[in-house]
Amino acid sequence: MEITEVRIKLMDDQQERLQAFCSLTFDQCFVIRDLKIIEGAKGSFVAMPSRKLTDRCPKCHTKNHLRALFCNQCGARLQEDRASKDDDGRAKLYADIAHPINSRCREMIQNRVLQAFHEEQIKAQQPGYVCTYDDYGEENYATLQEYQPAAVACLQTAEATHRIDAGGVGVNPPHQSPTGLPREQHAVPTFNRSSRMPGADGFGAGIL
Repeated sequence: MEITEVRIKLMDDQQERLQAFCSLTFDQCFVIRDLKIIEGAKGSFVAMPSRKLTDRCPKCHTKNHLRALFCNQCGARLQEDRASKDDDGRAKLYADIAHPINSRCREMIQNRVLQAFHEEQIKAQQPGYVCTYDDYGEENYATLQEYQPAAVACLQTAEATHRIDAGGVGVNPPHQSPTGLPREQHAVPTFNRSSRMPGADGFGAGIL
């Protein structure tokens, strides 16, 4: 097995421990991405691609990260320190997706990656430098949708609902009188309580 290509993506912030991402091609036919170059206490080292370890909520059975204090689905309170510990007493929160199974392979990968990392740092200082790492659009920005206040959207939905009844016949929109005028402008009939209707001389005369 031979490493035939190494691609490096340098990080902009030199103060962070994460120095770069890396992808490896083996025998020109198999690629592993998202290796990390991290600055440690004894120098830079290569971390293999990994995933977060999870467990399931005892109530709704939804997966949650081991550091989660509440379930992401039902909100149940989860016990702290659920992760198992390694020999040094550190919590195991991640698991490698791809990794070497012997020290010889690990040393080969680390030496090759760190060599390419230092070469990439030199290239980055030259004018016209272009990173060759494939990030598949991770540096792109999403397109924002035109903002529409929630109150306007709610009113439009309510008007559309009131305009059509069950039989498909248009009805009056909310806050509008049958005449089409706003309710505050709609003429309200008034009565003179002192007057009496013609012919109303019997029971209830003069009561409106």
